[in-house]
Amino acid sequence: MARPSLLLLLGRALRLRCPVCGTRGLFAGWFRPRPACPTCGQPLERSEEGYYLGALLLNLVVAELALAALVVGVVLVTWPTPPWRLVLYGGATLALVTPFLFYPFSKTLWLALDLYFQPEPPEAMARPGEQDSS
Repeated sequence: MARPSLLLLLGRALRLRCPVCGTRGLFAGWFRPRPACPTCGQPLERSEEGYYLGALLLNLVVAELALAALVVGVVLVTWPTPPWRLVLYGGATLALVTPFLFYPFSKTLWLALDLYFQPEPPEAMARPGEQDSS
């Protein structure tokens, strides 16, 4: 089986689809990821210890970059009299809201990146409906 391109994996992940097969249904709700893709069985969490830290870090980096972009953008556009209250309260709101809005994207994007750099052999994936017997 041919290895999918990084752009294909990231494109699927940005649409909250399974990076492997491209189908929907990875999340039961905004904050409730399913254990695996219902179609191909790709686990949403890889087996390495601490795997979730990558998605957490990605979420934090995106939130911090969004905050920095907002502050720099507002200050540059409104110079020489920036609205400091808007920067303060808007920045605080953005810093609180962004991680919640980006949560599912961070999970799927991290999975896509990990699958690209460390492809998982097909026999390691659970089949839909199978339970781990260990």
